[in-house]
Amino acid sequence: MTTLFALCDCNNFYASCERVFKPALNGKPVVVLSNNDGCVIARSNEAKALGIQMGEPLFKIRNLVDNRHVHAFSSNYVLYGDMSDRVMQCLSRFTPNIEIYSIDECFLDLGDFYSKDLNAYAREIKETVHQWTGIPVSLGVAPTKALAKVANKLAKKSKKANGVLVLTTPYHIQKALEATNIEDVWGIGGQYANFLKKRNIHTAYDFTQLSENWVRQHMTVVGVRLLKELRGESCLELEEVAPPKKGICTSRSFGKKLNNFEEVQEATATYAAKCAKKLRKQKSCARLITVFVNTNWFSERDSQYHGSKTICLPVATNSDIELIHYANIALKAIYRDGYWYKKSGVMVTDIVPENQVQLDLLDTVDRGKHAKLMEVIDGLTDRFGRGKVSVATQGVDKAWLLRSDMKSPCYTTRLSEIQTVYVR
Repeated sequence: MTTLFALCDCNNFYASCERVFKPALNGKPVVVLSNNDGCVIARSNEAKALGIQMGEPLFKIRNLVDNRHVHAFSSNYVLYGDMSDRVMQCLSRFTPNIEIYSIDECFLDLGDFYSKDLNAYAREIKETVHQWTGIPVSLGVAPTKALAKVANKLAKKSKKANGVLVLTTPYHIQKALEATNIEDVWGIGGQYANFLKKRNIHTAYDFTQLSENWVRQHMTVVGVRLLKELRGESCLELEEVAPPKKGICTSRSFGKKLNNFEEVQEATATYAAKCAKKLRKQKSCARLITVFVNTNWFSERDSQYHGSKTICLPVATNSDIELIHYANIALKAIYRDGYWYKKSGVMVTDIVPENQVQLDLLDTVDRGKHAKLMEVIDGLTDRFGRGKVSVATQGVDKAWLLRSDMKSPCYTTRLSEIQTVYVR
């Protein structure tokens, strides 16, 4: 049982990744844009100070970007994913047990380190990660996950804490809870926050003064678990192995509006293949596949249409070939001529472990052959990059691909894009 958690959170992670390879941008406003360069999904502190909001459309800050007052980048998830792996590998050197919570957050088990100077140890972690990866991080240390979240948020805000806050004494825990607004508590969403504020519960400390029965009645057993966590009773263990996903969806807006079935089919087939790859990664298969398409809801000039179709497969699968086959059947059923399509997507559900798939006596698919083929394709794509080997239906030209006019190179994963250093 873990008795002490540290939460390491990368500061403004996407923007920080861009700065690692462009140090001249340190101290300058940086934003990262969503798929298709649509809106802001990450901001540096300097960009926040300019009043740029999360979700701000690019066209609203286009003047700032064009005049170089703000530096904008298209999202580069290959780069961010690799930088995340490097941060997590660095953190794993400080404790044998970690839980990768998200691309930029990680819980560490520090239960065996009470005898150490925890503040100094956390600061050593912070400085080592920054030295080895270039990514600035903040750490919150506390007896429970929820309190570690509280500590981490305050560590970011407080100049005195300077990125590290340790909460192990009742006095410091109470002061931290009093300084945390109820809407900033991990696990309390907007509706619960409004509900609690109406009852004069404005801080995390106010919440800890409620009775368990009241919380259970109004916020179910999940709320009771959070209440105990904030009171210092650990209810959430470290999850060293992420549980398999129960549903997987791949969906993208097109780089341009499409009114050609073949192009929409290519994109949808590619999304189906991505779902299959994710299934294989977690050693699972799916029995249900849902395909959807829609036009641009924000366009007043275009006619609007949305369609979706779900198909139950005879045997659960994680094969590109099979999922693309059924995705095409679904797409043909919902595609309508005369519309300009902006987006399509594929979702797979009814997911089971690949070693527990219920076979069909009338099944005509050579599943052993499919499995070997997928293994070869995965090996080639892992070695040479995505898109090097694919099913023909996925197309070649791919004019529907997302716009990414301001995308930085994949510095750490592609030899052709590695930085060149000239020494005089």
